[in-house]
Amino acid sequence: MDLDGDRAPAIEEIAAWTRGYVRRHPRASLETLGRQVIVGGQAIRYLTTDIWSGKFPFGEFVRQAAFMVKTSYVPTVAVALPISATLSIQFGLLAGQVGATSLAGAASGLAVIRQSAPLVTAILLAAAVGSAICSDLGARTIREEIDAMEVMGVSALRRLVVPRLAAGVIVAMALTGFSCFIGFLAGYLFNVYVQDGTPGSFMATFSSFATAGDLYLAMVKAAVFGTIVTVVACEKGLNTKGGPGGVANSVNAAVVASMILLMVVNVGFTEMYTILFPRTTL
Repeated sequence: MDLDGDRAPAIEEIAAWTRGYVRRHPRASLETLGRQVIVGGQAIRYLTTDIWSGKFPFGEFVRQAAFMVKTSYVPTVAVALPISATLSIQFGLLAGQVGATSLAGAASGLAVIRQSAPLVTAILLAAAVGSAICSDLGARTIREEIDAMEVMGVSALRRLVVPRLAAGVIVAMALTGFSCFIGFLAGYLFNVYVQDGTPGSFMATFSSFATAGDLYLAMVKAAVFGTIVTVVACEKGLNTKGGPGGVANSVNAAVVASMILLMVVNVGFTEMYTILFPRTTL
């Protein structure tokens, strides 16, 4: 058996696929990003005009919001609790090493409000809600329901995307506030009853460090993250090709793309907030 002769065609095929992927991928990525920007811009414009003109489909909005809450609130709580406990452990150990044990509660609480709550909520929305939205719209696309709607003069963007976008933003903000409360409560209980902290010290340091701007930042993040998750999922679903297998590929691509965008945007938000609103005093 000539192993070298069998290996050479395989290597050539892999090299050819790699060259083709490198050549096609940047263009395909830019096209996808362009479609997402167009879908997001049109959906936001239609959302504004439809609410103003009274044509907004409130029934579909309520159904989608109820579905999103039912799908994501239990996983959000289940993830927020251990993350808050982990933050309390890490900040407690670090504060003990530098002799600032009384500040451990404030540090963990701020971490939950500024970073953990909006990001955890958005990731769970992308994994649970985004995949469901993408699979629903993808199934409609391969069954040619979207084309039928457009032929009958019904805008799929206004009928399907706009109510999902509004529901995604509202649910993301509501779940972020709920996650902030759960995370703060978990951090308080863990600090007081596990790490032998004092309730008064925890509350005093937290109120000294936390500001209303931290909660505003979390809400703005939640609104932007909800928009990103919904727009990416809708764009991937509406551009599904290849039958049932294409639906699975679109769902996978939607979740991965949402995660990457969420991380990048979160870094940008954090850096801009630090630059625009620096903490000069304690």
